[in-house]
Formats: sequence, C-alpha cells, structure tokens
Amino acid sequence: MSIKTTMSIKTTMSIKKRVAASAAALALAGGVGAVGFGAVGTVAANAATPSCGKGCVDVFSPVFGTHKTPNFVVDDYKQGQQTGQPIILFRTSNSDPAEDFTYSEQGTVADFFAAGLVSAALNLHYHSFAAYELEYAPYGANTGLCVGVASTPVDGTQVTLQPCGVSAKTIWVIDKFDLKKGFAPLINGADTNFSNPYVLTYPQDGFPTDMPRPVLITETLQKFSNGTVNDRQMWGYDFGALF
Repeated sequence: MSIKTTMSIKTTMSIKKRVAASAAALALAGGVGAVGFGAVGTVAANAATPSCGKGCVDVFSPVFGTHKTPNFVVDDYKQGQQTGQPIILFRTSNSDPAEDFTYSEQGTVADFFAAGLVSAALNLHYHSFAAYELEYAPYGANTGLCVGVASTPVDGTQVTLQPCGVSAKTIWVIDKFDLKKGFAPLINGADTNFSNPYVLTYPQDGFPTDMPRPVLITETLQKFSNGTVNDRQMWGYDFGALF
C-alpha cells in the first residue's frame, strides 16, 4: 500500500507520515490494503477547470444531478483561500476554479487508528475502509486547505476549508456499507460514534441557488425503515474537466 507523505508539521510528524509509518507496520504484520477511491463512483469526464485536469475530482449529490450531469458540485465559496471558508454546492462550470479539488488516499481507518488519530469506535466498525482528503486546488494548484470541520462533528457542524494533514477532521471515510448505485455517505474522520456516524450532509430543504448559499454540514446518518439513506447524505464523484 502506498501512502503519500508530502506534508509536514513544525512540531510533529504529519498525519500522512504518521499513518504511513503505521501502515508499513501493518503490512509487515499481514495487514490489509486500502480500497481505491474509484470503488464508489463511476468515472466520467468531469472536474472543474481544464488546468486541474484528470487529477481533480467533482463531488456531487444525487438530489441535484447524476454522474452524466452533476449540475451542482462541491465548491469553495467565493474562491476564498483561508481556513474557515465555507464549502457549498455550485453550478458546474469548466471555468470556475472554486470547483477544483484534488483527492489523496491516506490509508485505511485501521492505519489512522494505529497512528492514534481516530477513535476506537470508528476503527471497530470501519477499520478496512479507505480514508481520503479533498484539497482545494484552483487551476490544479494545491493550497494546503482541505474540506473538513473545525471541531469534532455534531449535528449542524459547518463544513469548511481546514489545514490539510493536521488531524482527522479533514479525513472522510467512504461508508461502503451504504453504497448504492455509485453513491455513498462520507463519514468525517473525527467521528466518535460508529453506530450513528456524522456524515457530510446537504442542508434539508436547501437548494444550491438559494441566497445565502446553504453551507454543507455534518449530520447523524439518517436511515429509513427500508434501510436506504437520506439522499442528502449520499455523494458521488466524477473526474476530469467539466463540459
């Protein structure tokens, strides 16, 4: 298993290096590898700007679009490059750098647990699932700011740009238990409640063209009696330049 180790922190090893070290130990012990990001989505020719290219990813909701026509994708509000900048959904455009995000696979939940970065509860239920960061990268230039939360997620926690590689708050785990037709919930890595995890959610009754723009939040995973998940908590992705 290959874990990227490109970021560092002044006073300690970066989250990537810490996970990489733990992953190497697990590999020697016969541990399992991570599942690729492509396990959830149907790859199509989609990401915001041509400069960002195929390395970028467009995350979207089935409430507003499909893999063929996402319509609205994850967007950095007003292209702000600062911690705390809100994350919204915005109309797809191949000229809007606010929709340019790269992704990097950081290892499995088990790797993060071994590195002391996620809770035992999260590891118990999702230990073999892959974990990712989504970094804001206008025109393909990484900013060091990732989609995450500023504090341990609860109902209504706003999703904003946060420093990449610092904590599990910028880590998202694909919930393969609830994978359906190329869409799945995304669990925040700082979650401590495995039975009712906090997942990426589009605000109820909100629409991307509303003013003020609805900001993505975390909410408790909502399942109906038939076992399906609230569509506003399901996410898909495509790669490439939006057309």
